[in-house]
Amino acid sequence: MTVIDVNRLVFRLMTMSDVKTIVAIEQESFTSPWTEEAFVNELTNNHFARYMVMDYEGEVLGYGGMWTIMDEAHVTNVAVREPYRGRGLGEMLMVELQRAAVMFGSKRMTLEVRVSNEVAQRLYRKLGFEPSGVRPGYYSDNKEDALIMWAELDASGEVENGYDDYK
Repeated sequence: MTVIDVNRLVFRLMTMSDVKTIVAIEQESFTSPWTEEAFVNELTNNHFARYMVMDYEGEVLGYGGMWTIMDEAHVTNVAVREPYRGRGLGEMLMVELQRAAVMFGSKRMTLEVRVSNEVAQRLYRKLGFEPSGVRPGYYSDNKEDALIMWAELDASGEVENGYDDYK
């Protein structure tokens, strides 16, 4: 297992040259992965879209995306490469998304998560998200329901339970 020095992680905007890697991460992470065309469209045509990658020494370990509309941010997708999961990197990525959302003027953030994905739900709760409803049959692969979660964002850009304890 490769040791990651979190002080050397770089969070940066996703570029077109990242798309093939992002699609590979999608395919290893989700049963209904987004296509290359979907990411290209997000980066070139969706003026609400904000995507970032987590880069470690030139290798993309994960990415996250959101749409910022008015004073709300809607998380579209978050994923970490399989060999790097379980190390707190997903939490770090979410904290960076929350900070970026505040920078873009968002006061609240929302996301959907599979009702069966208890690991992700625990992470989101740790980061201030609370359940607010269910979208029945939301996931097209198996018609699983999605839990809708919302978090209030701190205008100072600080995120409680951030990843400072990893440093």
